[in-house]
Amino acid sequence: EVQLVESGGGLVQPGGSLRLSCAASGFTFRSYQMRWVRQAPGKGPEWVSSISTGGGITYYADSVKGRFTISRDNAKNTLYLQMNSPKPGDPAGNYCATDPGAPQGKGTQVTVSR
Repeated sequence: EVQLVESGGGLVQPGGSLRLSCAASGFTFRSYQMRWVRQAPGKGPEWVSSISTGGGITYYADSVKGRFTISRDNAKNTLYLQMNSPKPGDPAGNYCATDPGAPQGKGTQVTVSR
């Protein structure tokens, strides 16, 4: 059974930093390109970033380029998203998924506020 468990969310001030994690199990993690998406209540998912199987190639949405960094540790079956200077109003729900693929987990919430 594929399981993706996101963690690391919380309250962060504008200009702060947060690192999200996604623990993967039930599939051969190192064989899949992975991605992060985010979603606001009542709205569709928004792609944030993707990473190649080995981690050497990364892609970012223009809205986060230069502020967020995606990475992975295939030995630990874990995907990460380093969020620097998140902005108020950014969609709060953050989810990981295979790429392509739909989010499987409950996500982790990030709230940006003073």
